[in-house]
Amino acid sequence: MKLFDVYPINPINIVKGVGSLVYDDKGTEYLDLYGGHAVISIGHTNPHYVKRLEDQLHRIGFYSNSIEIPLQTQLAEKLGKVSGKEDYQLFLCNSGAEANENALKLASFYNGKKKVIAFRKSFHGRTSLAVAVTDNPKIVAPINETDNVIFLPWQDEAALEKAFAENEISSVIIEGIQGVGGIQVAKESFLQKIRSLCDQYNAVFIADSVQCGYGRTGKFFSHDFAGINADIYSMAKGMGNGFPIGGIIISPKIQPAYGMLGTTFGGNHLACAAGLAVLEVIEQDNLMQNAAEVGGYLIGELKKFEQVKEVRGRGLMIGIELPEELAHVRKDLLFKHHIFTGEAKPNVVRLLPALNLTKANADRFLEAFSTVLKNQPVVSV
Repeated sequence: MKLFDVYPINPINIVKGVGSLVYDDKGTEYLDLYGGHAVISIGHTNPHYVKRLEDQLHRIGFYSNSIEIPLQTQLAEKLGKVSGKEDYQLFLCNSGAEANENALKLASFYNGKKKVIAFRKSFHGRTSLAVAVTDNPKIVAPINETDNVIFLPWQDEAALEKAFAENEISSVIIEGIQGVGGIQVAKESFLQKIRSLCDQYNAVFIADSVQCGYGRTGKFFSHDFAGINADIYSMAKGMGNGFPIGGIIISPKIQPAYGMLGTTFGGNHLACAAGLAVLEVIEQDNLMQNAAEVGGYLIGELKKFEQVKEVRGRGLMIGIELPEELAHVRKDLLFKHHIFTGEAKPNVVRLLPALNLTKANADRFLEAFSTVLKNQPVVSV
């Protein structure tokens, strides 16, 4: 049997990681500024994280949600404290797509409506409902297609108001910063408008925080910059630092009922141990502050490069938009300077490193980036 070939793969075999550094099977060191799609939040093989998981595995790794699992309660309490959403409720699952799937389903249970507003260039996952609200026809199979999703232009308040006036809207789902869409930061006024209209029409505000949450922007949720509370926040990626875990936190106005949501693996003992370790390190090491400071430094320095068209983002969620003639930069960074970064089509380099990235790591990247751009043409304005 061979693997189902759906991933374009770099010919690199990473076998070890420490902090923001990873090593291949030949011993070559790489600086990891991508964290495997924003997953590595507290650094590779963080000692506290490793010990938490190892200690738990020696006790019990898994049992289903048919029994008491005190670790779930501990995780909910810690998450409430660190995020500032202590009056919310936590439902645990396994991935970002599953988190958004449950958020959309729960919203429809709550108000009995079907229509969902999503936005152009959005990405919310690959499962049935999540991919239906994702603006990428290439990954939407015919069976996923539905008339219940209304795609609106990004940050078009008039279109938003019109959609609410003309439809029975169940929910609005929006990334605080679009990731796959090219690190597009939602305006605070637009998020506030969504909150206002959801209140007016009894719709549910779903804040997709899978990539832009968990402290990456300097606040726990990037939507927090708007000074509003969403009804449901979806989470995954950095939540487990590599261990599969996802979740939604739910406003107290939405009441649970037995059987409403469910999962086999969600909230298992090992997943909760991983989730607790991540929150403990974020809190103890002031990683949200570090993300804001090092990210702010990176953004400031990147804006000095004349060849760069635009730098977007907050904290350690950064997009560097390059002209078409510099489309090679990401590959040069990887193969000539051994630095992992991400991309967003067509020519955006995405930085999504661990939240404990050091200034020395940042300078190493900036030096390599400068070298790659040297002698390249300056973008005309």
